[in-house]
Amino acid sequence: MKNYKNKVYGYIRVSSIDQNEDRQIHAMCEAGIPQANIYTDKQSGKDFNRTEYQRMVAQLQAGDLVYFTSIDRMGRNYEDILNEWRRLTNEIGVDIVVLDMEMLDTRTRKNGDLTGKVIADVVLNLLSYVAQKERESIRQRQAEGIKSAKKRGVKFGRPEKQAPDDFPELVRKWERKQLHLSEILDLCDIKPTTFYKLLREYRIRQGKIA
Repeated sequence: MKNYKNKVYGYIRVSSIDQNEDRQIHAMCEAGIPQANIYTDKQSGKDFNRTEYQRMVAQLQAGDLVYFTSIDRMGRNYEDILNEWRRLTNEIGVDIVVLDMEMLDTRTRKNGDLTGKVIADVVLNLLSYVAQKERESIRQRQAEGIKSAKKRGVKFGRPEKQAPDDFPELVRKWERKQLHLSEILDLCDIKPTTFYKLLREYRIRQGKIA
């Protein structure tokens, strides 16, 4: 990193808490970014409502420099990336460097090189588009995988609550007004909707309702 008179920041994003950000941290350190100025989010890049990203942006002033390791670490939505890029560079007035794409360095566009600017804009549009298409492809594969798994009988989500062994006795006490509904909910650790679902299933088994 060349000497820079204003502050320099780095932004890192991984899609989930179990993903490792070490490679991105190493790249930021190699670029000479102070550890205190590196912001990391562990969540989807579908939009820019990310805690650490917004914290970083709140610090930015005209003339500052922001590093991203790649355009997909900035975001995944084509229009959002382009709008955010313009907001950072035009409205706030910061420079941006994308480490894995040398042409995406706004510092090189300040010398009046029209060809360089056009090329950089084309690259930004292309990479932003690719980032969104990749996200859409991942979502499509996930949806297809879930659909296939459901056909095989795989169940998703939390396991359904089962009635405790003493549920019949609890129901009898509830019907006799010896127990309040809230007490049963606490004893069984269930919600009212689950209670009535279990109650219906119990009464069906008892032949009390068809």
